[in-house]
Amino acid sequence: MRWAKLIAFLSVACLVWSAHPGQAADETIKVGILHSLSGTMAISETTLKDALLMLIEGQNQKGGLLGKKLEAVVVDPASDWPMFAEKALQLLTQDKVAVVFGCWTSVSRKSVLPVFEEHNGLLFYPVQYEGQESSRNVVYTGAAPNQQAIPAIDYLLGELGVARFYLAGTDYVFPRTANKIIEAYLLSKGVAQEDIAVNYTPFGHGDWQSIVAEIKRFGGAGRKTAVISTINGDANVPFYKELASQSVAAGSIPVMAFSVGEEELSGIDAGPLVGHLAAWNYFQSVEGPANEAFVRRWREYVGDEARVTNDPMEASLIGFNLWVKAVEKAGTVDVDQVLGALVGLEVPNLTGGVARVLPNHHLTKPVLIGEIQSDGQFQVVWQTEAEVEGDAWSDFLPESADLDADWTGPVNCGNYNRETRTCGGGTE
Repeated sequence: MRWAKLIAFLSVACLVWSAHPGQAADETIKVGILHSLSGTMAISETTLKDALLMLIEGQNQKGGLLGKKLEAVVVDPASDWPMFAEKALQLLTQDKVAVVFGCWTSVSRKSVLPVFEEHNGLLFYPVQYEGQESSRNVVYTGAAPNQQAIPAIDYLLGELGVARFYLAGTDYVFPRTANKIIEAYLLSKGVAQEDIAVNYTPFGHGDWQSIVAEIKRFGGAGRKTAVISTINGDANVPFYKELASQSVAAGSIPVMAFSVGEEELSGIDAGPLVGHLAAWNYFQSVEGPANEAFVRRWREYVGDEARVTNDPMEASLIGFNLWVKAVEKAGTVDVDQVLGALVGLEVPNLTGGVARVLPNHHLTKPVLIGEIQSDGQFQVVWQTEAEVEGDAWSDFLPESADLDADWTGPVNCGNYNRETRTCGGGTE
C-alpha cells in the first residue's frame, strides 16, 4: 500500500512538472539586449547595451518586476545585418526572453522584423528612423521623420535662409528613405531640383576628401547651402575631421546631422566643428532635475565622470520604463497582454515632458536642434513648444499619404488605407 501511494504521488508530481517545464527558468524574467558590440556600429550601440544593463540593475534594486529579478541576456550581432536576425531568433526561441531592446540601423531592424512577427516577440527600437513602418511587435521609441527631419528642414529654411541642400548619407534604407521624404518636402516648399544634391557612401567609409571638396563646390554658387547628414556609425569621425581640414565651417555651410550625438563627438576634436547642428529629441545639455539625475546616475554606473549621454539612451530609458509599466499593468510578461496595456501609457522624458504611446506604436516627443560646442556638447538653439506625435507614414510621399497605423480597436492594422478602407500590413 505504501509503495502504491508513493507511485501515485510521484505520478502526480511528474504531471505537475510536465505542465510547468520552465518552472526553474521562470525564477527570473529574461530581457534581451540586441546591440552591436563589435564592427562599424559598435561606436554607437555599445553605450546602449551598458545603459540597459544599468536600467536592469536599477529595477532589480527596486525589487525586480512581478516579484522576480530581471536577467539580462546580451548578444552581439557584430554590425552584421543577417546576424541580427539569427541573434533575434536565438533570444526568442532559445533564451525565451520576455522582451528585446535593440537594433540601431534600419537595416538591422528590417532584418529582425519578420522574426519578431513570426514568433510574436516584442522589440523596443530606440533610434530615429525613416518611418514608413508600423509593426504590432515593435515599439518605436526613436523619432519618426516628422519628429526630426521635417522640423530640421523648417529650421534651415526659415531661421537660416538655406536655399541649397546637399544630402549626404550612408548607403542603406534609413538615409535613402529619409532623403526621399526630405526631397519631396523640399520640392513642396519651392526648392528647385537642381538645388538638391544627394550622395551615399558605404558603412565605415573613411576617405572623405573628394566628397567634402564636392560639398564646397556645391556650396560655392552664391546661395546659402547646408548639408543634411544621415551618415551613420564610425564613418562620422573621418567625415567631421575632413570638414575641419577643408575649413567647412558652420557659418558658410552648416551641417545638420540626424545620426551624430554626444557619443560620436566624444572621439574627435569638436573645436573646429562649433556651430554645426544636430536635430534630436534630447541632448545631455538640457537643464532640469530629471536629466541631471540621469547623467549623474550614468557616470556613477560606468565610473567615469567624462562619459556622455545621448538621445538613443533616453529613448532606451523611455522604452524600458514603458515596458515595466505595461508589465505591471498587465500583471504578466505575456506579449499579447503587454501590448494590450501599452497604448496610452505615459512616462516622463528627460526634457521635462512626457512620452505617450500612440496607437501606431510611436511616441510623443519634443524636437530640439542643437549647435555643437567646443566640449562636444550641444547648445539648444530651437525646440518645439510641445511634444510632437510620431507619424508612422509620411504625408509627403504619394504612396503613403493615405495610410494610417492603429493597433487598437476595429482597425488593428499598421498600414490602413483611409481611401480604400483596407489593411495592407505593417510595412511597405
